[in-house]
Amino acid sequence: MNAVNPVGVFDSGVGGLSVLREIRRELPKEDLLYVADSGYAPYGDRTEQFIEARSVAIIEFLVSQGAKAIVVACNTATGAAIATLRSRFQVPIVAMEPAVKPAAEQTQSGVVGVLATRRTLLSGNFAKLVARFGADVNILAQPCPGLVEQVETGDLFGDATRSLVEQYVVPLLEQGADTLVLGCTHYPFLAPLIQTVAGPSVAIIDPAVAVARQLRRRLESRDLLSPGAHPGTERFWMSGLPNRMKPVISQLWMADVEVQSFPDAVLLDGAYGNAGHTLRAVT
Repeated sequence: MNAVNPVGVFDSGVGGLSVLREIRRELPKEDLLYVADSGYAPYGDRTEQFIEARSVAIIEFLVSQGAKAIVVACNTATGAAIATLRSRFQVPIVAMEPAVKPAAEQTQSGVVGVLATRRTLLSGNFAKLVARFGADVNILAQPCPGLVEQVETGDLFGDATRSLVEQYVVPLLEQGADTLVLGCTHYPFLAPLIQTVAGPSVAIIDPAVAVARQLRRRLESRDLLSPGAHPGTERFWMSGLPNRMKPVISQLWMADVEVQSFPDAVLLDGAYGNAGHTLRAVT
C-alpha cells in the first residue's frame, strides 16, 4: 500500500454515493474508486452467502485497482459479511452500521426509529447495537422495502416515494419517535422528503459523516493520507447496465460522470446459494 493509491468504496447500488460525498468533503485530495452493484440490488432481500460472495468479489477488484483502503458503504453488507472481509483482506476496511449510539444519546422522548433493510435489521450486528445502547431507549426497527429501488431509479420526490416514506415514518412518529436513524446508505438521498414527512422537530441521523472521519483516522494511523497537492479524482463502475444507470449516478453525484461496467467473474449456478443468479463475464 502506498499513500498515493486510491480509496475503494462499494455499495449494493447507488446509495453509497451518499458516503462517497462525505468522504470527498473530508478528504478532498484522495482519489476514489466506487463500485455500485446495482445489477444485484437491493441486498436487503438476498442471502448472506450471496452478499458475502459479492462483497469479496468487489473488494478483490478494488484491491486489483490499487485500493489502499476499503469503505463498505452498505449497512446490509456490513451485517452479512464484515467479519469475513476483515479476515480475508489486509487493507484497512471501514464499515457502516446504523447510528444507534448517537441516536440513543440524542433522543429526548426516549424513542428512536431505525429505517433500514430487513437484512440489516435481522443481522447480529444490529442486535448487538440494540443490546449495547438500547437499555434505556425504545428502539423501533422499521424495515423499508421499496425505498432502495426508488433511489436506484432516481425518484427522490415522486408520489410513489412519498407514499412509501409516509408508510414507514408515520407509525414511528405515532409511537413517539423524535429521532430517526437512516440505516441504509440509499436513504440520505431521501432525507429532505423524510424530514418533510416527519416534521422539523424530528432529528434525522446519517452516519456517513462519522464514517468519513473514521476513514481519515485509519489512513492517518498508517501514514496513508494522500500527499497530493491537487483535488482527488473519482472513477465509477457498475454491475448491470451502466448506460441506463449513468443518469442516476450523475443526478445523485451532481456532476456528469463516466460509468464503466463492473467486470464480473464467471460463476457457476448455485454459487450464491438460493439467490438464483448465474453471472457471466463482461467482455
